[in-house]
Amino acid sequence: MPYDAEIMVVGCGNILFADDGFGPAVIEALGKISEEHPLPEKVKIVDAGTGGPHYVFSLPQDSWKKMIVVDVVEFGAESGTLRKFSVEELPKGSYENVHSWPVNQPLHGLAESCEVMVIGCQPERISAPDIEMGLTKSVEEAIPKAIKLILEEIGVN
Repeated sequence: MPYDAEIMVVGCGNILFADDGFGPAVIEALGKISEEHPLPEKVKIVDAGTGGPHYVFSLPQDSWKKMIVVDVVEFGAESGTLRKFSVEELPKGSYENVHSWPVNQPLHGLAESCEVMVIGCQPERISAPDIEMGLTKSVEEAIPKAIKLILEEIGVN
């Protein structure tokens, strides 16, 4: 099964809404890196797009020890700033999908059975409901930093 792993790295977001595509962009870049430098077998990377809350976070997986979610989070910093959050630290009302459905709810449930962390990037612009493809420069420049944080978290230096 593709979700059978000890460590799941899940990119969330919608590539149609500017910086909301950060999570999928990080997963795409990490996938390219892993082609030349394979990740440990215990690690799986998934571009969950906008389906994270419905399809990934709620999957019952006894093998999961850690889930690293990569997404944009409004936390009042300069755009492109990264921060690691535990589920409890996510700013209230600022970690929701574009339809205002709180994403942290299924993460709280998952955190009861495995370690859950969010690598959040402060967006410059989320264009929803208007379609705007592509990340802003500051958020795009955060991708290598996010990958470095992920590799540290999974024990690859």
